Amino acid sequence: MSAEDYDISVLPQMIKMSKILIQTRNACFNAELDDSDISNSIWFSLPFSNRINMLGGEIYFEFPVDDRMLSGKVVTTLERGDIAYWPKARAFCIFFDSTPLSKDDGKPVSRYPVIKIGRIIGDYLELENAGDRQKITVDRDFD
Repeated sequence: MSAEDYDISVLPQMIKMSKILIQTRNACFNAELDDSDISNSIWFSLPFSNRINMLGGEIYFEFPVDDRMLSGKVVTTLERGDIAYWPKARAFCIFFDSTPLSKDDGKPVSRYPVIKIGRIIGDYLELENAGDRQKITVDRDFD
């Protein structure tokens, strides 16, 4: 079979997403990470627990990743439910609602450039009640 025998139109559906579970004091959330080096480094480091920092509709917490893995398009405007990595702070970020820098459209805006790496699957509004300085655990989901 040669390269010409493959239908490249199916490639977007073939991109591997790594499933994760995010557990807070009040709920569990399903999410998926993209196939970037950052996401793979995070996924292979799981399980991981830390204390939450909350800033408006954003949760972030330190999650060190090897600096060699830090590549990707940096953005500041995200969508609700997006998961990103903040390279300068070495932090895992979850954007679930508007942030202090959001505009009229309500989209979360990060104060610092982040690299989008995934998304919460399903309802994420309960993240609002996760609680600042409360424990959060991220683990692999093999389901």
